[in-house]
Amino acid sequence: MNTAVGLIAAFCTTISYFPQLKKCWQTGSAGDLSLRMFLILAIGVATWVIYGFLQRDIVIVIANSVSLCMLLGILFFKLRERKAG
Repeated sequence: MNTAVGLIAAFCTTISYFPQLKKCWQTGSAGDLSLRMFLILAIGVATWVIYGFLQRDIVIVIANSVSLCMLLGILFFKLRERKAG
């Protein structure tokens, strides 16, 4: 039961980044997204990945690794936009 709850939570939090990344990809813009917030969030998620490794919890590692990849995609658009502007 604990694993099932963890998997559901991991799925929901991980997939939550997809709509924003999709919008950035389609428009080529990160619009009014806060660079500082996404940088802090990426650091936090990366720390969760490390924590997952330390705890040997594959659910934490996989979910946060996927989240981090999506966050890095959003940050790519934000930094590219900032550099151009």
